[in-house]
Amino acid sequence: MFPQSEAGFLRPKILFIINSLTGGGAERVMAALLSHSAGYRDQYDIALALLDNEPQAYEIPDWITVHQLDCGGSLWQSVRQVRALEKSLQPSVTLSFLTRANVANWASRAARRKPWIISERVNTSAHLGHGFSGRLSRSLVSLSYRHATRVIAVSQGVADDLSHNFAVPTNKISVIANPVDITRISRLALEKHPVHTQEPYIVAIGRLVENKNFRLLIDAFSAASVPEKLIIIGDGPLRSVLEKQIADYGLQDRIILTGFISNPFPLLAGAQFFVLPSNAEGFPNGLVEAMSTGTAVVSTNCRSGPSEILARQSNMTIERMTPVDFGVLVPCDQIDAMADSLHYLQDDVIRKRLARLALARTKDYTPEKAAQHYWHVIGSAHAAA
Repeated sequence: MFPQSEAGFLRPKILFIINSLTGGGAERVMAALLSHSAGYRDQYDIALALLDNEPQAYEIPDWITVHQLDCGGSLWQSVRQVRALEKSLQPSVTLSFLTRANVANWASRAARRKPWIISERVNTSAHLGHGFSGRLSRSLVSLSYRHATRVIAVSQGVADDLSHNFAVPTNKISVIANPVDITRISRLALEKHPVHTQEPYIVAIGRLVENKNFRLLIDAFSAASVPEKLIIIGDGPLRSVLEKQIADYGLQDRIILTGFISNPFPLLAGAQFFVLPSNAEGFPNGLVEAMSTGTAVVSTNCRSGPSEILARQSNMTIERMTPVDFGVLVPCDQIDAMADSLHYLQDDVIRKRLARLALARTKDYTPEKAAQHYWHVIGSAHAAA
């Protein structure tokens, strides 16, 4: 029971912190988490701090107080402005998403000896890169993350990376998978989109960057000579490189490279199957979202996520195309194995069976379950303070 005032119970203030609510996986998860936290509003006073003043792609419930900062992507400004906000609000517990918000959270809370929680959304080692900026970011993560009250990792692979490479004590880490709103996705999947083709097609979605490795998928698609078309949905710096690769294979009429669209779910629902060719992930939202439309899936067995989702195993080792409980896994960056998976899912019976199993698996990732797990961690941190 919390202390009483004349107005009633004094609710502990919980401050969530994220860079912004522009489109993205972490932003979508933050919005889903807060939207499914109504059951905790009588127990806690919930607020959200947005570091950067950018357009919002996701709505936040009107009963949550939003504090709009203007840090302009700057780590220094993020630290300074978060520190000032926390001094004013005096939150009982803070919880942050994304590396810059996490570091700002640490810089603001460490000296106050108040509970602070960070949520790591990516495989940190793969995400931070190399060079001077990568080394600096790694140093900041190593210095800050291990001192957090709790660290929430989106997959066991992310948790293992934080423990092994950034000295975060394992007893501080909780693994909470990203939520997927199956009800919302089912409704959106009923809409139509002009990219739809009457011919059978395979679909892939993601940023056109090295780690997403769409070059592997295009190579394998060319090698496999399967009858479907391939639709790749995404934007990014490798667009021209991928367009040239497609042209070099003479596949301009068979591979459609289109920009991000606001509602990809009709395309996912109508696809023969979905492919995730990434070299690294934290928790692949797109994979579970595709599964939630009742679509069979293929994924590389990259660090953090896919094997936990599709085979209920972390750190799984495979050497070739491998059918598992809820989909198909292939080794990273192996053209022949990826081509084999495209052939394997030509079988209607196999593909439909895996589609049913994929949909059933997504019931383990509901927003209600994720919110319950998050608030358990928050409540434990507050109680131990």
